Amino acid sequence: MVNLRHFSAEDAELIRRCRYPDISVSETENMISEWNTCLYRGRYFEMFAVISDGEPKGSISIFEHSRTSCEIGPDIFPDHRGNGYASEAMHLMLGYAASKGYRLVMQQIRTDNEASIKMHEKLGFERLDSVYRNRKGNEVCLYFKII
Repeated sequence: MVNLRHFSAEDAELIRRCRYPDISVSETENMISEWNTCLYRGRYFEMFAVISDGEPKGSISIFEHSRTSCEIGPDIFPDHRGNGYASEAMHLMLGYAASKGYRLVMQQIRTDNEASIKMHEKLGFERLDSVYRNRKGNEVCLYFKII
């Protein structure tokens, strides 16, 4: 069972080690501080720690695309993948998104990310047929769910 909470400065070393090994703890603390403003590029954004057994196992974010649509981004630390944390966190975040007034969740998923595709399909997301290249040059497909 997982729960969600905002990251704090005490999580900086873990985040740096698991996700951003090329930046300092101080830079990671600044990143956490930015996350906790709940804004990114002038839009609503929140980042949460995915907690199990009292420890962060990864993160999950919510980003506003429009007044009624958002994107939810789970990212479980490599050592903790395959344990269902992303699926449980997604379930919690879908409820949270609905409570914030969002009605549509749109996800961009790399076509080679079989675990994420499988999880989204189990959660009732539908896939659009088109495949796109994202800004990083990766092939992605769009998944959506009305909540």
